[in-house]
Amino acid sequence: MSQTVEIYCDGACSGNPGPGGFGSILRSGNIEKELSGAEYDTTNNRMELTAAITALEALKRPSSAIITTDSQYLVKGMNEWLQGWIRRGWINSKKDPVLNRDLWERLDALSKKHSVEWRWVKGHSGHPENERCDQLARAAITDLLSRS
Repeated sequence: MSQTVEIYCDGACSGNPGPGGFGSILRSGNIEKELSGAEYDTTNNRMELTAAITALEALKRPSSAIITTDSQYLVKGMNEWLQGWIRRGWINSKKDPVLNRDLWERLDALSKKHSVEWRWVKGHSGHPENERCDQLARAAITDLLSRS
């Protein structure tokens, strides 16, 4: 695998559920790419997952990646919960169907194509890339709503 790609991602929602957006930054050496998007009727957790999915889908070849996010849901899902959910047929520890299964399945498949390390950072604490991803997500929501 080539150089490690640093990925930062965040999701936001205006109302939960409501219009939501995501933002991601991919950085490899001197190359940096920003991604963002929005949906009308979604949740914050779906946007957090979508940010990571979109970033991994943007990688053109199998890569080593470090994904940094302020979403404990995303980090714990990938590091702690996912294998149990799969083993139990997508049933969580409370015996309920796993929410956002469609996105978790996509993220699981993508993470198997790459070597991914998941890191958590406290949100809204001045982390420059996390703050930028939040700006991208909120701008995507504003753009979406301005077109409706």
